[in-house]
Amino acid sequence: MTSTIGIPIKLLNEATLLEAEDNMNCQLRDITVTARDGRVSHLDQVYIRGSHVRYFIVPDMLRNAPMFRARNVRGRGVGLARGRATVNRARGQRGGPRG
Repeated sequence: MTSTIGIPIKLLNEATLLEAEDNMNCQLRDITVTARDGRVSHLDQVYIRGSHVRYFIVPDMLRNAPMFRARNVRGRGVGLARGRATVNRARGQRGGPRG
């Protein structure tokens, strides 16, 4: 899969994405790098920390990929996620016993 990644100093064009993590750390190979002054260079492999990634441009074919389709979540309830402390505060009570 060929993609483009923008980082603060340079623009990586036509790289093959090997791996991408949840925090946007990514490994690339066969990279074409275009500097701000227009110089083009080629790299074999690169690892980019996710905090330095500004954007990804991926192929349009991923738009319809089944792995990115929303899943229907049923039978999970309302999802208020209230803990014991919130319920006790609503009743006017202090925190529960310790220990």
